[in-house]
Amino acid sequence: MRIFVWLFRAFVFFALFAFSLNNQQAASVNWFFGYAWNAPMVFIVLSAFAAGTAFGVIAMAPSWWRQRRSKLAEPGDTGASLAVPGASAATRNTPPDVPARLVDGV
Repeated sequence: MRIFVWLFRAFVFFALFAFSLNNQQAASVNWFFGYAWNAPMVFIVLSAFAAGTAFGVIAMAPSWWRQRRSKLAEPGDTGASLAVPGASAATRNTPPDVPARLVDGV
């Protein structure tokens, strides 16, 4: 299976490489007030992709933060069991995949 993944990655790389070699001619991006940016077309496409990716990450960040906050502060979880020094592993806020013997140090 790994060989197919690497073959797919190689195909994508060589396809993008061929795309960049075929688009080396100069292109112009016309901005406002008569300003124009002249660059090879592959740079223009790459910068548009990078700007779109950055915009998407910035636009999704508040949603990700809100979701993370809601998962960290679950309803009914006050964290009081963490303050009790002799609390057993069942009452502590531990992940379900951590065995109690590792939490208690036994």
